[in-house]
Amino acid sequence: MRMTVADVMTEKVVAVSADTPFKEVAETLIQAGVSAVPVVGDDRRVLGMVSEADLLRKEEFREQFYREGYRPPLRARLRHPKGRRKAEGDTAAELMTSPAVTITPASTTVEAARLMDERDVKRLAVVDYDGRLAGIVSRRDLVKVFLRPDEDIAREIRDEVLDKTLWVNTDGVRVEVERGVVTLSGQMERRTEAAIAARMAARVNGVVDVVDKLSWRQDDAAWVGR
Repeated sequence: MRMTVADVMTEKVVAVSADTPFKEVAETLIQAGVSAVPVVGDDRRVLGMVSEADLLRKEEFREQFYREGYRPPLRARLRHPKGRRKAEGDTAAELMTSPAVTITPASTTVEAARLMDERDVKRLAVVDYDGRLAGIVSRRDLVKVFLRPDEDIAREIRDEVLDKTLWVNTDGVRVEVERGVVTLSGQMERRTEAAIAARMAARVNGVVDVVDKLSWRQDDAAWVGR
């Protein structure tokens, strides 16, 4: 049920080569209307990612350290090695952040979101199993999951979760969805089954939250683990 990166990624990706000049990288970003592009080799394998922030290092470093001809002492310059290196870069290879943070098309959108959070990046290069560029997935792409229509969410919960996956009688369960918030009400046979239904409904793509109003005939929770 989980949506994969392949479902939401952008496949037609603008990329640059390692020897693409600074100004051409800037023009590519502006013309494509994107904030970063992958840097690829001749075999389309991803070498890194170059962003607007990487390009701005040149102006930032110059403004910070060289205003009115000021040149900081060596100790101060060594405190900013990454900024200085990128400020002096003239090609994509010298400007890029490498290695790029990548993910595969088969990964789930949840895995993509976690990876972005862990690595503090806004986008991931999507690569096949040979490391070749297959697309780009951004935070905006992941947010689109929550724009799924309520009717589609309700239908999947009813058809895929309740009727097919649980293997128990769910005729007494009602499913209502409003703005992504799912409300499950009615009655099931066992308490554990009701809990499983709520957990599985929460895993459906586009679900913002689940309000569990299910009741049950048998409280079998105490039996679990005996």
